[in-house]
Amino acid sequence: MNKKIAYRVLILFSLFIQQALLAQKQVKPVPPLYSEKGKLMYTADAQGNRIPDFSYCGYKASEQPIPNIDVKVVVPVKAGDATLRIQSALDYVASLPADANGFRGAVLLQKGTYEVFGQLRITASGVVLRGSGTNATTIIGAGTGRLALIKIVGKNTISKELTGLKITDAYVPVNAMSFHVDQSINIKDHSNKIIIRRPSTANWITLLGTDHFGGGITALGWKPGERDLFIDRTITKIEGNTVYIDAPITTALDTTYGGATMYFYNNGGRVANCGVENIKLISTFDKTNLKDEDHRWNAINIENAEDCWVRQITFQHFAGSAVSVLETSKRITIEDCISLAPVSEIGGQRRYTFLTTGQQTLFQRCYAENGYHDFAVGFCAPGPNAFVQCESILAYSFSGTIDSWASGVLFDVVTVDGNALRFGNRWQDANGAGWTAANSLFWNCSAARIDCYKPPTAQNWAFGSWSQFAGDGYWNESNNTITPRSLYYAQLRERLNKNIDQQAQIMDVPTEASSSPSVEVAQELTKEASKPRLQLKEFIAQASVRNKIPVDAGSRKTIDQIGIKKISTPTLGPSLQIKNGVLVRGDELLTGKRSNVQWWSGGVQDRDIQQSKWHITRFVPGRSGKGLTDDLNEVVDEMKTSNTIAIEHNYGLWYDRRRDDHQRVRRMDGEVWPPFYELPYARSGKETAWDGLSKYDLTKFNLFYWSRLKQFADLADQNGLLLVHQNYFQHNIIEAGAHYADFPWRTANNINATGFVEPVNYAGDKRIFYAEQFYDLSNPVRRELHKKYIRQCLNNFNDNNGVIQLIGEEFTGPTHFVKFWLDVIREWEKETGKHPIIGLSVTKDVQDSILAIPAYAAVVDLIDIRYWHYQADGTTYAPKGGENLAPRQHARLLKPKKTSFEQVYRAVKEYRSKYPTKAVVYSGDNYPEFGIAAFIAGGSLPVLPENIDASIIKAAVGMKPVASANANEYVLSNGKNSIIYNTGTRKFERR
Repeated sequence: MNKKIAYRVLILFSLFIQQALLAQKQVKPVPPLYSEKGKLMYTADAQGNRIPDFSYCGYKASEQPIPNIDVKVVVPVKAGDATLRIQSALDYVASLPADANGFRGAVLLQKGTYEVFGQLRITASGVVLRGSGTNATTIIGAGTGRLALIKIVGKNTISKELTGLKITDAYVPVNAMSFHVDQSINIKDHSNKIIIRRPSTANWITLLGTDHFGGGITALGWKPGERDLFIDRTITKIEGNTVYIDAPITTALDTTYGGATMYFYNNGGRVANCGVENIKLISTFDKTNLKDEDHRWNAINIENAEDCWVRQITFQHFAGSAVSVLETSKRITIEDCISLAPVSEIGGQRRYTFLTTGQQTLFQRCYAENGYHDFAVGFCAPGPNAFVQCESILAYSFSGTIDSWASGVLFDVVTVDGNALRFGNRWQDANGAGWTAANSLFWNCSAARIDCYKPPTAQNWAFGSWSQFAGDGYWNESNNTITPRSLYYAQLRERLNKNIDQQAQIMDVPTEASSSPSVEVAQELTKEASKPRLQLKEFIAQASVRNKIPVDAGSRKTIDQIGIKKISTPTLGPSLQIKNGVLVRGDELLTGKRSNVQWWSGGVQDRDIQQSKWHITRFVPGRSGKGLTDDLNEVVDEMKTSNTIAIEHNYGLWYDRRRDDHQRVRRMDGEVWPPFYELPYARSGKETAWDGLSKYDLTKFNLFYWSRLKQFADLADQNGLLLVHQNYFQHNIIEAGAHYADFPWRTANNINATGFVEPVNYAGDKRIFYAEQFYDLSNPVRRELHKKYIRQCLNNFNDNNGVIQLIGEEFTGPTHFVKFWLDVIREWEKETGKHPIIGLSVTKDVQDSILAIPAYAAVVDLIDIRYWHYQADGTTYAPKGGENLAPRQHARLLKPKKTSFEQVYRAVKEYRSKYPTKAVVYSGDNYPEFGIAAFIAGGSLPVLPENIDASIIKAAVGMKPVASANANEYVLSNGKNSIIYNTGTRKFERR
């Protein structure tokens, strides 16, 4: 064979070998999870991470069925508000001793309808609220308040600021249930409850790409320490420095990204073994507005709780969540629940039907219609959390993980009909949510689309998905139904090693897999096709048969026999009045700081909350406390301990935190971000405003906004405090154009034909100068709207005395508008016979011109020096009104100099002397610093040293400022007695 032939043979042989190799089947990698001989098999990665065991969710970690607790008291149906009667029954059961299993008993509601205008609260462990059936017992959340209808709520006694033991493992993988710490532990010295704190470090955030979401702007990017995970576990065993825990870790603890620490806590504040069951819950709403939001937001909130449940509940017409499990709760089961016909705007924080930010939450057999994020896991929920056999119909948005880095989430046999299931990166949406899911899994799910993306340092998986697909996560058996039908219950069966069918209750969905069935099978399937198949909604409705809840109370007493709690009527403090030209309650001069409210900024995470100020009309759905929906009783308590006499309130600059970017663009949807600074006007439910929600109706008022102000005013009257009510807020109509973009009066944002030009004429494509138009009363529509609004400002506080009405925050408007404001007030006073305290808080030229006209001066009770002052050199800084400039714009032009003690005294004394029957308040340049100057000049609401002799303050009420021969002495006197302040010694004395 010559060389040429040999070469050809070699080439042919080589090709043959290549084809043979190609013909061989490539070896498939072992999947991360598969079933072999009926047993689940897991494949860990190189670092030891594996698909978590999700089965630790729910009441008692799904190791026990939900028990039926004995009835201890019955609440019969009666007409009228049932809040007090049901709450008395709950409190009665709470007073009973707990049995060996931690239960006190159940409150039974009979067949019929109960109207509840307040809120029902379960605040002690072992208490259950039970109806007589979802088709037999109905609680109607009546009224127009946004309170959750029912709360299971304990106290949060767990600090997030503790430092603890360092976890020494270089890497603790996903699904680990043990780790090592840097010292040996004697468990007898500690609680067995621990928090594992996994930090959010700069290098981890950078790797995720969540430090920056584009545009060269990092404001929404994650910052170190803002996305720490707080993993709540119970120690099951300690061996030396090895700690064993009761549920798996769902985000790896990696020393490359800061590792983790562990600290002990005592959970004495949490409630446990509580439940709500066997009832229909309905919210009333304005039937003329199908986007009405002045009604119940959430049906059930669960907060500071563990091992609790909600079962066999039907929900109707709520604006927010049917059930919301907050981050301070764990091991909660919500099962066999149906949510129907929610009523709200379509947008952010609405219709989050079944929501958890807690840990080990199990939602099973839950159904929702027309929601938004129907099945949702929120901010940094460390998991595991599971949704098992749930269905959403025609939702307006996706289900899945909706905020930053929720880990260990299972969607198991979940259908979202008409929308998506998503694990992925939301980028800047939801106030910079970024990556929302880690080590989370879809199993036998169906949706219009399933997104399954892999974040750096973690994985997400999808098995047996029916949908359109997107994402670079792990996919297996797409467009196929896999076995076992439920992963959750397969994992639970293997963990407990027992039959758990009674807990699982998986709806049977028979299948015929063959594409070529026999004639007999085809005929049988043809017969079946003519019958409607059982739907999950119907299957859930049959839960009362499968899991019967006893409603026999036997001979138990009714709450009427036991006794209804008595409500004590709050006592009022002395009335606010002007006596001898000063502002007093009773005979006591009011002194102290005044706090204004946040105008626009904020967030709902820890850092934002710590930086927040009080705000009476701020609203965060389902959440209360500092920086959220302020608890007004807590605000009052803090005011009293911080020497704060008043809150100066104005409406927010804009409603939605997206506008904090100061852009003027129309938003493409209603995905608004909390906290919401509510505005005075009601949404109409019609058309679409610039923020993506419906337009405002300026002839109707936001009931939440005004009821919150009223509630605070009532508390102020009871506690000797004040509300300074700024009617308007000029910031919306001047300076940055973004201030006007979402403003209710803007023509594009209301249904009232306000007549402001559209598109908006932004000066220099950035600024806004709409003050002159806003204060122009020649437009009949705007004039009537102003009149109606001013009257609302008065009507809302009709029976309060501790409210001071001022025309508006940052007001530099013209004289004619101030006259109009006073005309409306005078007319209202004449009609009602009421005389609220009216303060004149305007520029000096407008102030003086108004006071020079007796008819207008007669309406004014208080002169507020705010927009002008005497400078330290004796000259006057006094911008003019009606020049279409904001206070700080005036300041940039006129460059005011600081005032002094002497000049504040001068300003207050001049007005005090000229108008002796009117109170004078100094609120100008650095006003808290010059409280003594204002006080000794006869001013009202001064900020005085907390250690000042109370008798001096009391004596000052009957005194007026008089001249002194000593240049260092300032004197208040009534002709017989005097109070003298010496600026040299900085001391008071009485003579």
